[in-house]
Amino acid sequence: MYPATMRNLEFLMPNGPIFPSAPNQSTVADAQSGVNTRRRRLLAAAAMTPLAVAASPLAAQNIAAVVHTAAGDFTGIQRDGIWAYKGIRYGQDTAASRFAPPLAAPPEKMPIRAWEFAPISPQRGSAKGVQSEDCLFLNIWTGAPDVRAKKTVMVYIHGGAYATGSGNDAETDGATLAARGDVVVVTITHRLNVFGYLYLGAGDARFPDSGNAGQLDLVLALQWIRRHIAAFGGDANHVMVFGQSGGGAKIATLMAMPAAKGLFHRAATMSGQQVTASGPINAQRRTRAYLAKLQIDPVTAPVLALVEALSAVDPVLGGQVYFGPVLDNRTLLRHPFYPDAHPQGNSIPMMLGNTIAETRAFFPPGHAKLSGLNWQNIAEGIEPELRVDIAAGMVVARYRQWFPQKSPLEIFIAATTDSRSWRAQVIEAEERARAGVPAFVYQLDFEDAAHTADIALVFGTKPGMSVAQRAMSGKMMDAFVAFAKTGNPGWAAYTLPARTTMIFDAPSRLENDPRRRQRELFATVPYVQPGT
Repeated sequence: MYPATMRNLEFLMPNGPIFPSAPNQSTVADAQSGVNTRRRRLLAAAAMTPLAVAASPLAAQNIAAVVHTAAGDFTGIQRDGIWAYKGIRYGQDTAASRFAPPLAAPPEKMPIRAWEFAPISPQRGSAKGVQSEDCLFLNIWTGAPDVRAKKTVMVYIHGGAYATGSGNDAETDGATLAARGDVVVVTITHRLNVFGYLYLGAGDARFPDSGNAGQLDLVLALQWIRRHIAAFGGDANHVMVFGQSGGGAKIATLMAMPAAKGLFHRAATMSGQQVTASGPINAQRRTRAYLAKLQIDPVTAPVLALVEALSAVDPVLGGQVYFGPVLDNRTLLRHPFYPDAHPQGNSIPMMLGNTIAETRAFFPPGHAKLSGLNWQNIAEGIEPELRVDIAAGMVVARYRQWFPQKSPLEIFIAATTDSRSWRAQVIEAEERARAGVPAFVYQLDFEDAAHTADIALVFGTKPGMSVAQRAMSGKMMDAFVAFAKTGNPGWAAYTLPARTTMIFDAPSRLENDPRRRQRELFATVPYVQPGT
């Protein structure tokens, strides 16, 4: 919290101040009505006096570099030569326009202390920080907050399967990447789950864009970046979006959205693809299932009630109800990569990546699915996890033939990774190649990488890195920066039939058509994007 000399500049919530914490009833329900009162405003010049700064726990950092923009004046914090500007508002509080497209934030009337992360979208799980419908904020890291710098901009869109996550994680702190690459790094927080993707358009004329509101938040953030990033040292004509898991899927969807055209110039997805969006029929089924659980009007329901109803069972997939982009014939007119690569996206250089053992993150040691796994029961256990309609026994037999040294557990992870996580990347890369606009493809094998392993390597934020890990992080950061700046990460593009792929490992190497047998096996059955 602020020191006593600053605390009196902050207003209090009706029920007292809200402090960042694990999500609970107070952080979710109370935050929406009072988040504006927590903005870091410089209500008087006295707030920046030497006395106030000396009392602050931030005193060891340099507090200055006021950036002047048409959106307002923002004061950042400098550490090791990189300035951070956190919690900058790009959109208005969505509580006042729930399920509607976002509205651009008006210019800030008072200078803003952009020192702390702002609230994140309401969600289930253990995400840290205040949760609020007032969640349209972004964070910026730059080495030169000067309009003359014209640095390449790297905009990270977080994962979490459209349901969870934020742009405020320590893992995606942009300082190291900004310093190494001499770039400006931006992270974004936007509406998720029911707040960003509940499809009401078929039954309520007031909310025709509700199924893609979260995507429209991202468009608004990118518009803010285009208008204002120059003041932070960025070049609005050299913007790359990159994202992992759900973040990559959001990017693939943005590449098919007319509203996003021209807002970014490179795209990199990390273990996140979106071949098809949710069809309107399945989206309506999910809406009905969710509303049956909610039992009250979603437009006026308390935030906590909306979050608790996310435990509704998905009528298509089973498990927790899924919300994601919808083919609504308004925001999204066709699928991103079906029946081919979207023509709009084909004008954007693209990099695609996956990890060699994605599903190790979903099935960690001790997971019930892995308990007692052996050759007698693996086919039964693996069948629902392949996510495609294929004979599980045949898949197991093929993998045992190809990899006789692998255990049942290793084959379980390999087959589920290849069929459900990697398969969509192959489709996207091949569709780009067929369109004559090849993508650049990588595969992270290093340390038997699981889903999310590439995030901390690309940001250089993995704690306690070994010498080998630091070297791998450096290689990946350099590749992403090179791609952001030039549209080429430093290796040959993925073309047919070569399918050239960079294998990040110790040592790294190029391979043509890695996992060819697995690719050919799963290509014999139709692929259905999970959630659609």
